[in-house]
Amino acid sequence: MNDTLEIPSKISEPKRRARLVVFLTRLVKEQPLGLFGGIIVLLFLFTGIFADWLAPYGVNDIHPRDYLHPPSTKYFLGADNLGRDIYSRIVFGARISMIVGLGATTLAILTALLIGVPSGFFGGKFDMVMQRFVDGWICFPPFIIFLFGVSIVGPGMWQLIIAMGLVQGIGVSRIMRSAVIAIRENMYVEAAVAIGSPTTKIITRHILPNIMPTIIILFSATVPGMILGEAGLSFLGLGIPPPDPTWGGMLSGSGRSYMFLSPLMSIWPGLSLMIVVYGLNIFGDALRDLLDPRLRGAAGRYGGAQARSRQKRAS
Repeated sequence: MNDTLEIPSKISEPKRRARLVVFLTRLVKEQPLGLFGGIIVLLFLFTGIFADWLAPYGVNDIHPRDYLHPPSTKYFLGADNLGRDIYSRIVFGARISMIVGLGATTLAILTALLIGVPSGFFGGKFDMVMQRFVDGWICFPPFIIFLFGVSIVGPGMWQLIIAMGLVQGIGVSRIMRSAVIAIRENMYVEAAVAIGSPTTKIITRHILPNIMPTIIILFSATVPGMILGEAGLSFLGLGIPPPDPTWGGMLSGSGRSYMFLSPLMSIWPGLSLMIVVYGLNIFGDALRDLLDPRLRGAAGRYGGAQARSRQKRAS
């Protein structure tokens, strides 16, 4: 009995490794630009996790004699108006952007699942009421709602994560609902309903595993928006308050005041923000192309184009 129970686990591990190898091989061969974005994402995560070891100075170590010091061997990217090392502050700012981006996106995906999965699975009046609420919600620009939410809960990292995650999650729930409706129409779901399987079992065993590619794609596509949202709010003074270094905060305040005396104070955080968001976007596009069956290979792209054309004619 023990031998028969161990066989599935021994077989499943090579299958999982084989799937990972196939995915990485396809990423290298079919999506070289996405691979480049993935490297940027890994460097961004590595910088945020090991910021304490990568930064040569403390986040708020002040050296008054090195006021607006140009780049040198002592300060890789120069020093700001208070004599603080810009490179160290950018490294610690990467940690804040990582925490806010991943935390707010995780909360947004959970919110989208809580709204989209029941709405798409049950349908009927419940779906109609929920979707009318979502329709009204997405009529407002997300950044305006970000401002409204942060003004209520106050500035701070966790307040920002909660406000941005809840706001974005409601809008993303429409995509999650569409994925659930597509899976709900399959025969195996109808068979599970016909034999009287509990609703929770159908959702956890049939719905959620099959919408996992959609969840991964939405997660990768939402992270850059959250990072930009945090930078925008910090730039306006409504995000994470100083002395915590954020890339948006470094662009504002002293960055604007000393823009002509020391342009590097604004160039370096802006360049870091641009590179990270670009890497996340192209990596998310590569994940979409690899995980979406309609976009796999030339036939998949042609079939996806045909499906989109049929949808346009039907509408």
